Amino acid sequence: METTAYPGHKIAVVIPYYNASAHIGRVVSKLPSYIHTVIIIDDRSTEELPREELLLAVSPATQCLFLQNEENLGVGGATKKGFNFAIENGMDIVIKVDADDQMDIAFIPKMVDALVYGNAEVAKGNRFRDLKALKKMPVGRRMGNLCLSFLIKAATGYWNNFDPTNGFLAIKADLLRTIDFSKLSDRYYFETSLLSEFYFQKARVLDIPMPAIYGDEKSAMKIWKMPFVFGGRLAKAFLKRILKEYFLYDFNIASIYLVFGLPLFIFGIIFGATEWIYYASKDILAPTGTIMIITISIILGFQLLLQAIQYDIINAPRATR
Repeated sequence: METTAYPGHKIAVVIPYYNASAHIGRVVSKLPSYIHTVIIIDDRSTEELPREELLLAVSPATQCLFLQNEENLGVGGATKKGFNFAIENGMDIVIKVDADDQMDIAFIPKMVDALVYGNAEVAKGNRFRDLKALKKMPVGRRMGNLCLSFLIKAATGYWNNFDPTNGFLAIKADLLRTIDFSKLSDRYYFETSLLSEFYFQKARVLDIPMPAIYGDEKSAMKIWKMPFVFGGRLAKAFLKRILKEYFLYDFNIASIYLVFGLPLFIFGIIFGATEWIYYASKDILAPTGTIMIITISIILGFQLLLQAIQYDIINAPRATR
């Protein structure tokens, strides 16, 4: 069966489900009629999945399928199961939607349009372009998202995309086929690990501005804690990306900036600190030459690192509308 709105494209919606029985019915009922298949993955929820209600809520032209995890794998583990099923069953576009009704389903057409008629391989929600909705977002959550977004930009290389933790995604199945799912996190880090893998495929990701919706569902993870919880993983992802992109897969001008800039900067900091301690303990002034060496090393190293960052930002994969 083909969709009528997008001929030649079989579109699947993947919904990881865990303790959202009060909300998932509304989510399914709002899905467009041109969705070919809805795949709901029960991640060992303690609340029973209301299957009969969902079968009645879905459009008559859409098939609704249920998958069951043998153990609780988290949102990432459940989503990966749905992605695999969609790929194996010949879907062309896969949309990931949460079961808690905090994603505006009305934006699905814009996301699909970006993939079918635009040049993007991935379309995702961005809650930070709607100022009215942003004001309604809790302050702690807003600040945590801002901090986390910047760290994820640096780690994944997607400098042009914001709100990277937004799990409302539309992805071309051809792109998903190139991803090694074993490298993706099973839980809260899932979206970030997915972006990290997309980068190595040079996948173009388009942000779709949309409002944030907050109901009575409470997240188990506090957003302000995420930069600390994910700090090690983000640092690892950043180092992996830099090594692969600038020293393994390619060697370009940014590689040269890093080769010279990083040692110079580190040398300036360490040498400067040790010399300052030495001359301060002797209560004498450091020689002018020593000061010049330290200053030039730090300034030149910092400038080269800035050039490397600028190159990285300019060459980030980007999609156009």
